[in-house]
Amino acid sequence: MKKDLKKYLAEFIGTAVLVFAGCGTAVFTNVNIVATALAFGLAVVAMAYTIGPISGCHINPAVSLGALISRKISLKIFCFYVLAQMFGGILGGALLFGLVKLVGFDSVGHMGANGFVDLSETFGITTGTAAAVISTILTEIILTFIFIFTIIGVTSKKDNKLMAGLEIGLCLVLVHLVGIGLTGTSVNPARSFGVAIFGGIDALKEVWVFLVAPLIGAALAGVAGYFMFKNEDDTIVQPETKQVEK
Repeated sequence: MKKDLKKYLAEFIGTAVLVFAGCGTAVFTNVNIVATALAFGLAVVAMAYTIGPISGCHINPAVSLGALISRKISLKIFCFYVLAQMFGGILGGALLFGLVKLVGFDSVGHMGANGFVDLSETFGITTGTAAAVISTILTEIILTFIFIFTIIGVTSKKDNKLMAGLEIGLCLVLVHLVGIGLTGTSVNPARSFGVAIFGGIDALKEVWVFLVAPLIGAALAGVAGYFMFKNEDDTIVQPETKQVEK
């Protein structure tokens, strides 16, 4: 039980760090694409080598869903991880919001929230509402699939253990470079929700897309990863949890 609590706390803290660092960079650099992409990727690398040995460093409900579907973790672990990640995302958003207010930063914007129609002054999908929703959902599904499929593949071989954190962080940089100009890049429901509640009514109206689409992409990646890598060494992102029996 004590080990499980440590895992949940690690996911809570790790997600808070990711949201604070990644969205904070977006806010204070006026969504500089390269800087923001690097911030998210570097945050994942830092947390992977810090809390990875404890929880596997999912810090993302989409990652946990991919691991569940590819039969790497149990349903119980998945549920508690998602709760820890969502609350961690809120903490990260709250810390960022507090810092913005404390330093008197003028351009609060939407707190690094993801968006499309009402947030189109920042991002590139500006067509009609229905088309924007469909385009955003497809973009997030594709980006999340790439990210989660990479994680499952990278963590399916013991030989990749030392480099896995770096490889996953670089993949996150990649999908952010592609997606920031379109949706702000979510691929992580906890990241999106954690700042949307501090980002104003527009961010809250559009956040549902960034809760649903990444989970669809993760589910597809989980299925693909299970069939592609099920015969590999099968060490997964969550090292202290026994693999679910097949």
